[in-house]
Amino acid sequence: MADETKREFAWGPREENVLIGKDIQRIDGIAKATGRAKYTADINTPGTLFAKLLTSNQAHAKIKMLNIEPAKAVPGVRAVYVFPTAFDVETGESKEIRWDGAPIVAVAADRPEIAADGVRAIEIEYEPLPFFVDEEDMEGAEKAQEETGEKRIKKLPKSSKGDVEAAQSEAAVVHTGYYGIHTISHCCLEPHGSHCEWDGEEKLNVHLSTQNVSGTPGQFAGPLGLEQSAVEVIGNYEGGGFGSKFAADEWGLACAVLAKEAGKPVRLMLDRATDLKVAGTRPSGFIEITIAADAEGNIVSWDSNLWGSSGMGGGTVSPNQIPYVFDFPNVDRNATGLICNTGPNRAWRAPPHPQLCALTQTAMDDVAAKLQMDSYDLFMNNLQHVSKAFKERSEVYAEEMKIAAEMIDWKAKWHPHGKGGGNGAVKRGLGMALHTWGGGAGPCTCLLKVHPDGSVETFLGSQDLGTGTRTVIAIVMAETFGLTLDDVKVNLGSSKYPKSGASGGSITVGGVSSAHRMAAQSALWKIFDLVAAKYNVGAETLSAKGGQILSSGKPVCSWKQAAALVGPMPLEIQGATEKEGLTSSRVGGVQMVDVSVDTETGKVSINDFVCVQDCGLIIDELTARSQVYGGMIMGISYALTEERIMDNKTGRYMNADLENYKLPRIGDIGNLQVKMYQPASEYNRGVVGLGEPPVISPGAAISNAVANATGVRVPVLPLTPQRVLDALQKGGAA
Repeated sequence: MADETKREFAWGPREENVLIGKDIQRIDGIAKATGRAKYTADINTPGTLFAKLLTSNQAHAKIKMLNIEPAKAVPGVRAVYVFPTAFDVETGESKEIRWDGAPIVAVAADRPEIAADGVRAIEIEYEPLPFFVDEEDMEGAEKAQEETGEKRIKKLPKSSKGDVEAAQSEAAVVHTGYYGIHTISHCCLEPHGSHCEWDGEEKLNVHLSTQNVSGTPGQFAGPLGLEQSAVEVIGNYEGGGFGSKFAADEWGLACAVLAKEAGKPVRLMLDRATDLKVAGTRPSGFIEITIAADAEGNIVSWDSNLWGSSGMGGGTVSPNQIPYVFDFPNVDRNATGLICNTGPNRAWRAPPHPQLCALTQTAMDDVAAKLQMDSYDLFMNNLQHVSKAFKERSEVYAEEMKIAAEMIDWKAKWHPHGKGGGNGAVKRGLGMALHTWGGGAGPCTCLLKVHPDGSVETFLGSQDLGTGTRTVIAIVMAETFGLTLDDVKVNLGSSKYPKSGASGGSITVGGVSSAHRMAAQSALWKIFDLVAAKYNVGAETLSAKGGQILSSGKPVCSWKQAAALVGPMPLEIQGATEKEGLTSSRVGGVQMVDVSVDTETGKVSINDFVCVQDCGLIIDELTARSQVYGGMIMGISYALTEERIMDNKTGRYMNADLENYKLPRIGDIGNLQVKMYQPASEYNRGVVGLGEPPVISPGAAISNAVANATGVRVPVLPLTPQRVLDALQKGGAA
């Protein structure tokens, strides 16, 4: 028998990999394309009822009167639920409604249109209260606080180091600017919702669109008075989450209560308007910055006053993480949160890095312009100031910048801000930005089974958000056992399977990869020991490849013959996240973009958009590139069009639909190029998460490209045509 204490978990030499690091199509692609894959909204067990919500049309109010009896009287309505966060049915007392779209009543009926009739039948009267929704207007918030006595200003801790004034007095250039980035809403392709079905009085089955299969049963069980084991959450497929789907949510609990009251299954999916209003937003940020640099472009000081809002919480975008990526020697930071009657904040892909990047690296680009210096050179010179947490990535940034510059032909195309040519009114420019992220492995446990017939399967309570998690797991197992993807099966998406962590923070790929590599190698070593005993070879000489067991490269037996040695019952191995030698953390990336700006219409068009990204060892490069493409497209969206628009007069969310909440179409994307940076040093780091990093830089890079094209900074994202034209007029370039 081989001594297992000497065996170490490892990925092995890159050149020996058959599947890992290659372009592998997703194993669930056909199921999704044909409709065989069932999402939450597809669950339609016999007798399923359909639920609709009555939501508040007030930004701030109390309910004077609520009568749900007319809804109950509508033929086909089977259950009505009043949200306790809005109204206490027992006491008749209203809670405070604090934003437009807050859920008040849910109605379940035989058909969706009947549920809508039930909602319309509800009688409700509001007592309006003062509200404030303008997150950019600091003076307005202060005035509202004075006039109403309601707290609207929340001072956040200030921080400083060094001597900013002295550094400014000795600097070659001092630049003062105003920058901002507006709130955006979560806009997942699949809205939030669930399908709840009771099995008797004490067992609840929930199909839930969630990023947290293992973690949500308790969120149902506690409020419903159940044992956690009595709730099974199933999430086989999900149409995106991006940080907004970790919880059961109050509408999930409403669905369960409606199902119990009606004695039938209930499906409650938020409509698009409600989803945009209440399912989570990314906080805004606005900043006044004074930044100073020496003649070589080395930034010597940073002085900023930041404000913004995360809704009623009164927070903003992590002021102590500004400046982003960089840590300049002299820094003063002040920050204020505005308390606004707007929907709740939730994590949004890479929180809060996109805002931090946009607020920091636009100001840096303006310093380069003031010095009449190539922005590329300024960023390269300031890599010496990369913060301590990411200092080891500074050399990676330098290499990625060189690669990206070659891909976009930066040196040939670059010109001083506003000095570029173009076709008449259309001006062209370049911009860049860089970003960082953690991406360390999250918790994961799995049960891996090797069956006597040679088939292999695994069970885990993780979820696939549409990112290719199933495929990554299958690749790791197939590579380890020397099998094809058809020989392995991945079972996930049920809370009854071994627990895995929520998918957030780009931690899933590291967790599931390392857990399955460990489990698969442990199983393989046991099988090697059985093969060694039967065929009288040294276990330490054995390897698995191409469906065979080899000894020093020579065939000993087939995989199926080896698997049969486990006996009549499957070989079962528990796997758990193993970080040592299999995973790492910290990634970096560089993005450069070439845009055209029509100075007559204000329209910004993407010509070429380049990203060079590292993420350690890549399991499936096709899936990895797909993640980067998705991040770049989301970045184009928040940079150019995506914005929640609030009405200061009514407090209403004005564009809560897919017609006016502007997302990019195919023609808005331009030419995207992705290069995964993966020298041997990256491969040897192990697996690092990738989901969030590529969405961080686009806002800053695109804004910088527009400034380079026109010579005028459009200070606030998104760069809508109106904002571009306004900036051009103020800057004298129109």
